[in-house]
Amino acid sequence: MSDIRIATAEDQILLDKEAKYCSYGDTVHYIEPPRIFSRCEGSYVWDTEDQAYLDLQMWYSAVNFGYANPRLNNALKQQIDTLPQIASQYLHKGKIELSEMIAVDAKNKFGLDGRVHFNVGGSQSIEDSLKVVRNASNGKSLMFAFEGGYHGRTLGASSITSSFRYRRRYGHFGERANFIPFPYHFRGPKGMTKEEYGSHCVQQFARLFETEYNGVWDPKTNQCEYAAFYVEPIQGTGGYVIPPMNFYRELKQVLDQHGILMVSDEIQMGFYRTGKLWSIEHFDVQPDVIVFGKALTNGLNPLGGIWAREELINPKVFPPGSTHSTFASNPLGTAVGLEMFKMTSEVDYGAMVMAKGKYFLEGLQDLQKRFPIIGDVDGLGLALRCEICGPDGFTPDKATLDYMVEEGMKGDMILDGQKLGLILDVGGYYKNVITLAPSLEISYPEIDLGLKLLEQLLVRATKR
Repeated sequence: MSDIRIATAEDQILLDKEAKYCSYGDTVHYIEPPRIFSRCEGSYVWDTEDQAYLDLQMWYSAVNFGYANPRLNNALKQQIDTLPQIASQYLHKGKIELSEMIAVDAKNKFGLDGRVHFNVGGSQSIEDSLKVVRNASNGKSLMFAFEGGYHGRTLGASSITSSFRYRRRYGHFGERANFIPFPYHFRGPKGMTKEEYGSHCVQQFARLFETEYNGVWDPKTNQCEYAAFYVEPIQGTGGYVIPPMNFYRELKQVLDQHGILMVSDEIQMGFYRTGKLWSIEHFDVQPDVIVFGKALTNGLNPLGGIWAREELINPKVFPPGSTHSTFASNPLGTAVGLEMFKMTSEVDYGAMVMAKGKYFLEGLQDLQKRFPIIGDVDGLGLALRCEICGPDGFTPDKATLDYMVEEGMKGDMILDGQKLGLILDVGGYYKNVITLAPSLEISYPEIDLGLKLLEQLLVRATKR
């Protein structure tokens, strides 16, 4: 095992400049010294010393289709040579056709007419969705959201994100959400099946509407004080927690009964991460609003947006100028988004991702049998989790996972004569969960490689 890695002279010059000139408010240094990367391809990134790292988090699931994907890169290059930029108040073919693809897909899946509205990223699209649902509810500013939920760090988005640390220094934009327990079965009450626990959580939420004294419902007027419930169908930063399959269906019944909109945040789990275009599709419900971003452009362009039901977003109720961004629906981003949809229509990504996810999960389950510090593994498609615990297999162990992440970034693991690093992401309520979001294009040999590298890190962790 190597000692602490020392930055090269060239890297140190850059790090010294970063320390002097760059805001630390827009980044997080998980390891010291931070790595500086120089190139990427497929499932790998290389640092300035040309050390390869297998990436199992793919830029927080923004690069679903692999680094430097030739087809998507070429779509961007071709657009640069034709219409690289145009003000967002003017129309171009890409915006219209991409909106059509998303809206027609939603009509086919949910039976609902709707429209698409673009912005420059996930948090900004959450802000737009807040405008849509507040407008539709006559200005109601209160929202439900989940414990463990993450929706962004702009002022509005942080008000519906459960972590207080993102709001602590800035106050509230409107009102903070009412955070409802998520059915996190591994850490839920013992003696219930996963489905029973899902129903239990819905029943506890439904109690809020039993009497006016529970604070959210006026039975005399049949009105709720809350406009919408923001959900991540699979929790992202919260640790890739996968709820029971009955949960959202039962929750949506309660929401519909009381006139509360369901907003599905697909920013991290959309675009086939879970084996479907939208992760909410697994749960047999009709969302009222979908928010998307990240992998729409495979990380090549900051483009996100929302789809909303026609009655929520048609021009009579949400007129021109309701929101605006200079770079929204820019032609570079929409060109890549269109090519992504064409690419995924030619191959059954759903079947491919589910098969790879099953194979990867079986490998994690094998590691769980051999390493007692793995308390829980789970997965849906290629959204996978591995919870690192103490020797009892339950007590959260953030320190051990932090150690594993640092060891993976040393780039000194030897496998079949090749020196490699491993990039992992940390999530979960206790920051003790490896959240695995590999490229959807990852090969089976690369999955095997990732599992072997994980095994090496687990061995190091248990022997340290």
